[in-house]
Amino acid sequence: MMADWVGLCVATGLLITLLSVAGYALYSGLLSDITVLTGHPPIKKITFVYKFKKGPYESCGELFKESHGIGPKLSCIGVYYDDPKKVPGPQCRYAVGSILSEGENQADEGLLKSYETSGFKVFSFPEVTHVVTASFPHRTLFSVLLGMRRVYPRLKHYIKARRLCAHPFLEIYREGLIQFMAPLARQGDFYVPELRQAERRLLEREDLHSDSEGSGSDSNSEYSSGSGVLPLDSREPSLAASSVRSVAIQDEEDGDYRGRSSRGKSFKEPDCEQTGGQKAEREERLHRDSDEKGPEAQEWLGAVVGEE
Repeated sequence: MMADWVGLCVATGLLITLLSVAGYALYSGLLSDITVLTGHPPIKKITFVYKFKKGPYESCGELFKESHGIGPKLSCIGVYYDDPKKVPGPQCRYAVGSILSEGENQADEGLLKSYETSGFKVFSFPEVTHVVTASFPHRTLFSVLLGMRRVYPRLKHYIKARRLCAHPFLEIYREGLIQFMAPLARQGDFYVPELRQAERRLLEREDLHSDSEGSGSDSNSEYSSGSGVLPLDSREPSLAASSVRSVAIQDEEDGDYRGRSSRGKSFKEPDCEQTGGQKAEREERLHRDSDEKGPEAQEWLGAVVGEE
């Protein structure tokens, strides 16, 4: 009789535990609808504070905690630049912080000083006209992991199917949502100064190496597809641009798009080929320039167009 009673209690306890876990998962967004769109961004121009780090993405949670601790009422933001499946963990780059102001609103000077005292820096992102975006409920800590597992595969499929160049990837935590966003225009403006400076130094080293080998103008071009360097001063829309180093959506079908237990991210290399319209526009611009520079430029132009 006692054994039957104990067995019943154990079975009841297990059932309650399973129901609680299932309820928690459902509440966290296990079956929430996910819609990926191309359109206006979920944020306007923003001024935010951040810390830039290199290292495994698993470590970024500490920065979120630190930033949220200083301004608990502010929206948090994370920007991820590298694919951890292609870039070694210690070399992955990301920026994490909090949004101080959006649109025409002014930042709180007191909060700004508190962040600067703690080593955070200030930067702004512009409002762009077109982004790839999706959202996911942010109700529990488990929501973050579910969001990474469920949203990034859909983003990857959407971008690959439409052959878009969307980078870098932003996550904005506010009003009970995780808003995922990848700009389709002015991507260079979403690279924080530390990363832009590092890419510029790398470009200079590659230029020096190319000059020493005398390999020609193609290898020295800042926008050469072989260099894989993002045009850091780009301010124009980039629906079809040259390939970019370490700014990609993961091409594998494994579903783990962050490569980290609770905050991992991975991207696929953008498939950005030059369209016929872009090539024609470039040739027309070259012809127009050559008319101004004389016969020698005409001969040079003919050689360039012929090679293409």
